[in-house]
Amino acid sequence: MKKLILMLMLFMPMATFAQKFGHVNAQEVMASMPEFIKARGEVEAQAKQYDNDLKAMQDEMQRKYEDYEKNKSTMNETKRHETEESLSQMYQKIQQSAQDNQQALGKLQQDKIGPITNKLVEAIKAVGKAGGYVYIMDTTSGIPYISETLSKDVTAEVKAELNKTK
Repeated sequence: MKKLILMLMLFMPMATFAQKFGHVNAQEVMASMPEFIKARGEVEAQAKQYDNDLKAMQDEMQRKYEDYEKNKSTMNETKRHETEESLSQMYQKIQQSAQDNQQALGKLQQDKIGPITNKLVEAIKAVGKAGGYVYIMDTTSGIPYISETLSKDVTAEVKAELNKTK
């Protein structure tokens, strides 16, 4: 019985070394996917549109403020108060628009990029299953160290898997 336990203890480390580990550069793979490039372009175009809209609103507010500053000494109290209130409302509208645009952009990005990310994850799983890997780590996830001698780079295999599913 002691010999059996001793043999198991000796062979256990060998079983650990026989396991296959892989690593993948998910950002590199994602950046090479045509659907990602298209989605990123759509998100960037929408972000530019939002920025342009906000800039136009800010420019209009700036013009109205400068006009107010130039003419406030000639305005009666009621007109001055109305103009200040209008400027205040315009500022709040700009703030609300910026917040709404940020939320809409986040949702758009999630809607466009989410399915692509899922497709990438499925390709990594398929490569892992086909190759008998115990674990495939993403080198872009901030892992401090991945041994390239004990781990195989499967980035090319993941790209090939994605090309099969087109």
